[in-house]
Amino acid sequence: MTSSQRSNGNTRRGPLSDLRVIEFAGMGPGTFAGMILADLGAEVIRLEKPGNTSIVDTPIEFDLLNRGKKSLSINLKETGGREVALELVSKADLVIEGYRPGVMERLGLGPAECFSKNKKLIYGRMTGWGQDGPLSQRAGHDIAYIAITGALHGIGPADGPPEIPLNLVGDFGGGGTFLAIGLLAALREADKTGLGQVVESAIIDGVAVLMTVIHGMFAAGQWQDKRGVNIIDGGAPYYAIYETKDGRHMVVGSIEPAFYTALMTGLGLDPDLARQNYQPDWPKLKAEIASTFAAQTMSYWVEKFAGTDACVAPVLSMTEAPAHPQIAHRETFTEIEGVTQAMPAPRFSNHAQLISQGLPPRVGQHTQEILANWGIADIDGLIKAGIVQLEN
Repeated sequence: MTSSQRSNGNTRRGPLSDLRVIEFAGMGPGTFAGMILADLGAEVIRLEKPGNTSIVDTPIEFDLLNRGKKSLSINLKETGGREVALELVSKADLVIEGYRPGVMERLGLGPAECFSKNKKLIYGRMTGWGQDGPLSQRAGHDIAYIAITGALHGIGPADGPPEIPLNLVGDFGGGGTFLAIGLLAALREADKTGLGQVVESAIIDGVAVLMTVIHGMFAAGQWQDKRGVNIIDGGAPYYAIYETKDGRHMVVGSIEPAFYTALMTGLGLDPDLARQNYQPDWPKLKAEIASTFAAQTMSYWVEKFAGTDACVAPVLSMTEAPAHPQIAHRETFTEIEGVTQAMPAPRFSNHAQLISQGLPPRVGQHTQEILANWGIADIDGLIKAGIVQLEN
């Protein structure tokens, strides 16, 4: 599924098509939460200063966390900019901000000021450390947040250091996703009470929740507080990654006895269930499986395990993944103006498959349109005064 034309963002579809969101431009997890809402049909207005705000200087057209949004370029440090922002907030359902604690208050755009304009507003705050505590004013990134929660400690081989799981666990899993959930939960409550509230999402809190099942297993004596020695961290020979003859890799996740039997049968090894969870035998069993996988290419093993319940899969690259038969069938990825990206998720029975609304906006691309549609007066005067800017 492809699109060859830039969307102007006017056509909104999805279960959140009546939702208005103001996103104070930030990066990472808060921006991801805004993307989730935009993907589901919300009108997300991104208030940003001139220039590219991407942390890694990604060209705007590739800054996919901003897909489906509209951009209004505004100087929030000017009194006029603050007044425009508050007028927009007065007509919005949700606000997202991801600055250090106190920044929005100093701008005169904190919860108190916003609630004075809109008592039903949901005000979302995204931080790494949280709004309070000894580290709340410290800088940080995903890797530090997952480090202090115990999550990073459990990822990696037993004989090596922890391994970085990209920034998926902290920024996007424990951060932006939890913020999006919290915003929608608070919105549901506001519909019943008529009153809004602050939703505070801290990455360290969300990552701790992601670790819930591990804490449960640890309390039950089923998990060691070490990496690479447990059932789902690469310690078990039937839940691990193996190299093939051509230097590629296959994963196995054959936890259940029936799946383990299918794995060992496919490898031509003895499927003796007595060995599966006998940990003293794990090193020897793992070596047998590893040498077997190493004897053939990845494509050989893909074909060998096709149609089985052995829970064996190839490790595909980003460029290979969209062509996988299951992913291609689901149209999990799409291409918009030559940029491959994931389709919105999840899917809804009352809506056709959602499609990202074109490329990310250029800074100020929708300034005039937003001000007009949201009923802001004297647009020309705001532009002349430099309070708002048109597309650069």
